[in-house]
Amino acid sequence: MKGSNSPNIPNSLNEHWMPFTSNKDFKKNPRLIANAKGVYLKAHDGTTLIDGSSGLYCNPLGHGRREIIEAIKNQLEQLDYTMPFQQGYGGSFELATKIAQKTPEDLNRIFYTICGSTAVETAIKIAIAYFKAKGDDKRFRFVGRERGYHGMNIGSLTVGGMINNVKAFTSILMPGVEHMRHTFLPDHKFVKGQPETGAELADDLETIAQKIGGENIAACIVEPIAGSTGTLIPPKGYLQRLKKICDKHGILLIFDEVVTGWGRTGSAFAAQEFGVTPDIMTMAKATTNGIVPMGVVAVRESIYEEVMSATPDGGIELFHGYTYSGIPVAVSAALAVQKIFEEEDIFNKVKSMRDYFQEGLHSLKDLECVESIRGYGLLGGIDIKMKDKPGKAGYDVYKKCFKAGVNIKPTGDALIIAPPFVCERKHIDEIINKLRTGISNHQKSK
Repeated sequence: MKGSNSPNIPNSLNEHWMPFTSNKDFKKNPRLIANAKGVYLKAHDGTTLIDGSSGLYCNPLGHGRREIIEAIKNQLEQLDYTMPFQQGYGGSFELATKIAQKTPEDLNRIFYTICGSTAVETAIKIAIAYFKAKGDDKRFRFVGRERGYHGMNIGSLTVGGMINNVKAFTSILMPGVEHMRHTFLPDHKFVKGQPETGAELADDLETIAQKIGGENIAACIVEPIAGSTGTLIPPKGYLQRLKKICDKHGILLIFDEVVTGWGRTGSAFAAQEFGVTPDIMTMAKATTNGIVPMGVVAVRESIYEEVMSATPDGGIELFHGYTYSGIPVAVSAALAVQKIFEEEDIFNKVKSMRDYFQEGLHSLKDLECVESIRGYGLLGGIDIKMKDKPGKAGYDVYKKCFKAGVNIKPTGDALIIAPPFVCERKHIDEIINKLRTGISNHQKSK
């Protein structure tokens, strides 16, 4: 593509090393997004696609929201940057108050990071800082879950359970981490919503606590709905059982709500949807509608107070933070998003659409190569039967769907479907119909 005069095509594709991408394959036949508006994307060749994955769960309010763009512009004209250490500005405190009004129970203390990975990394450090403040230094171990995804920083990668991610960096992982089994059982295939079986899988935490000593475990971290592995829905009673075991052993429960946070299930957070309040909760993605990177950690009052009380006045209580923690441009975007959530009653809009989406999603089960379908709220996963080697079929379906006019996220042989919250029924229909076309074309190419 060298030498192209099109403004949508770069002079060279060679220099950019793309993340989580088959670079060699992509550069033979690139898929470049040139424009986006509402629920639609425009590719460099003029093709229009409906956004079936809300970007990467990031743009649930649709693309090109003028309210957010104007808020960012206005903020940049007033204050572009201020360092977040030992000084601040009013907007970050205003946003923290608004977030705390929507988080469950007393998760009212808000710490800003720069993405989901750094939010999880921060949650890990806050857990350690809490027990250190209590004089309980022996609690340094963490429990994650198979098929969990919490980001790609060393701590967040270690507590995650995505096999290929972990294998690539085994030699530098954080010590002292155990993993529970994932929650997807054979009888969960094509189950709508929460499966009836599998709550006992939470007992893996009790088994681990008996093996290494519950008194040595700082925290257990899970995604309420495992997102990046292909949408694994928690069995009924599973999260409640997990919380009970955590409380029994004094283990902090961390919910990674980077995917489920801000309305994906129909409630502000999956913690509220499933009726289980963790001790620490992470969020990112939809916080700014994906326009500016931002991560957030919400912490119980008691954890915050313990860390504060362990340090004399004038001392730094938590030696942690980032250059871009809660910077004005990110905060301005997040404040605009909060206003849209409220004015457009977004969470109730998701509730009104989720059953219709789930019906459409499960209508694809008649396709011969579809092995399983799972979903909750405006979130779904479709497993494609493996072809030759893991991931090959899923990647092929993704490309076929792109060509059919719907953009989705593949992960191995699973397809992740996450429609924007602003979708209407006609948009859901379009996503499902184009998924059917893409998957059918994959079947024909066998």
